[in-house]
Amino acid sequence: MYKIDKIDKEARRAKILKRIVEVILCIVIIPILLFNLILIFQSILYPNRIPEIFGYKVFVIVSKSMLPTIKVGDAIFIKEVPENELKVGDIISFRTDGYINTHRIKEITTDENGNKQYVTKGDNNKDEDRQRVRYSDIEGIYTFKLAGLGKIMNLLQNKVFLIFLAIIVICYLIYMHKLKLKKERRKELRKKYIIEK
Repeated sequence: MYKIDKIDKEARRAKILKRIVEVILCIVIIPILLFNLILIFQSILYPNRIPEIFGYKVFVIVSKSMLPTIKVGDAIFIKEVPENELKVGDIISFRTDGYINTHRIKEITTDENGNKQYVTKGDNNKDEDRQRVRYSDIEGIYTFKLAGLGKIMNLLQNKVFLIFLAIIVICYLIYMHKLKLKKERRKELRKKYIIEK
């Protein structure tokens, strides 16, 4: 025989757990997965360009060169700007030796042909960067960061983590299906109990 109080408590707990999981899925995981999918599709469609969303490119910081302003694991958002808007003190992301660096402009000079060159330096580095940066090497100017988001983005690119996440989602769906069957069984028992009375 089922006790009504016990059934109600279990139903309330299940509802709370369901809400928590739904909130986590809606607020955190689904937007990040969609964000990563958009970036993946763009990188497939345009393999020679860095993917962007709403005009912003996203980079995950992997070095300590910009501490304390930008930390390892931060996701930074950069936006392309016209050359005449760049000034000393701006943080820029630029290509050098096949990598993307994000450093601060310390000085703007011109080469022998009159083209602008940017002297850059990481806030946490002792010395300026050896190579001068040309405008054509610049991916964009730093606009804002989301602290720690880069760690989550890197996790979502890890196959083992994705499999683990898929297992959790499948377990949740199985649990919700079993809960639904249990509720239907309870309804039938209640109807039977009412009819027998």
